[in-house]
Amino acid sequence: MAKLFFILGSINGFLFVALGAFGAHALKPRLEAGGYLETYQTAVQYQMVHTLAIIAVAILIHYSGATGLLNGAGWAFFIGIVLFSGSLYALSITGISVLGAITPIGGVAFLAGWAMLLMAAIK
Repeated sequence: MAKLFFILGSINGFLFVALGAFGAHALKPRLEAGGYLETYQTAVQYQMVHTLAIIAVAILIHYSGATGLLNGAGWAFFIGIVLFSGSLYALSITGISVLGAITPIGGVAFLAGWAMLLMAAIK
């Protein structure tokens, strides 16, 4: 599972850099005109932080051999990125406000990931 989380972390690292640059340059006029620049930047920031968390989980699994809670944390962080950041990207680009209803589900996934990481540390 460590290898899979390294791969997911690497893909997400590539994506947050590319999407951040795209938002800061090519999409910036459109995002500013729609009032979504801050929303887009929030998506990039949360993707960045939780990508690093996925890579940290991969390292912890690799060196400790522990899986259970760490696997859960890694998947929760990944699901959080897809739902939280993904919905904010989609909302920012399309302006479809109903997509914002998905964002809190991703936020809960992030919280679950951090809780599982804490439980793994205490265990």
